[in-house]
Amino acid sequence: MSTLGLIAGNGQFPILVAREARRQGCAVAALGIEGETDPSLAQEVSVFHWMKLGQIKRAIELLKEAGADEAVMAGQVKHVSIFDLRHLDTLAIKLMATLPNKKTDTLLGAVADAFGKEGIRFQSSVAYLADHLAPEGPMTPARPTRDQRRDIDFGFRTAKAIAGLDLGQTVCVKDQAVLAIEAIEGTDACILRAGTFATGFTVAKVAKPRQDLRFDVPVVGLKTLEALRSAGAGVLAVEAKKTLFFDKDEFLKGAREMGLVVMGVSE
Repeated sequence: MSTLGLIAGNGQFPILVAREARRQGCAVAALGIEGETDPSLAQEVSVFHWMKLGQIKRAIELLKEAGADEAVMAGQVKHVSIFDLRHLDTLAIKLMATLPNKKTDTLLGAVADAFGKEGIRFQSSVAYLADHLAPEGPMTPARPTRDQRRDIDFGFRTAKAIAGLDLGQTVCVKDQAVLAIEAIEGTDACILRAGTFATGFTVAKVAKPRQDLRFDVPVVGLKTLEALRSAGAGVLAVEAKKTLFFDKDEFLKGAREMGLVVMGVSE
């Protein structure tokens, strides 16, 4: 049996990865980040260790000890934590000194390179989650009207442009007018803000151009569904094969009940 290394951030994403990897026949060796990871993850894996953010050398040693030659990063880490330098080990300090900038993707890319040099290759964070990704096309019985199709196209293109500037990955539109753009507040708050201006609007959520799926994927879940319901949204259009659904069956059941159009869209 092969062993998958799992570096776990917060939320349910790491738990979902662990369950699916085990279902597909892998043992899972997980590293939980103190102050971030849900402790219940320990019950879902074969090996579990706590570590502090920035202990790169220790993380490599623990995964090699567990026999993992492939690994996945799953779950968010609070942005402020990434710049907490108190627990950096010597390897992390050396990496930080070589970086051209401190963007999250730059930091995580350097970490992945360090693991790769030690024989541990990072996979896409959704490598084991194909069934939880948005397919292309309609995902609910409701179908978009002609005007909604125009808004889906307009919203998708606008979201891609905004995502390319690394500002956010979600926009809300109606009649090809932008109601709200996601910023640091997140998708759900963006949707609720749009609902103060109109109902029946379209929400478009995309991956960043050239998004590194090893570290970050667009995600929607039951909290997003509740925001859509509260705001009176009419359409959710997400990027197909790159958007992850938490509690997918329950999400789509709720979407059907409220008559929401849910579409997977490709560029």
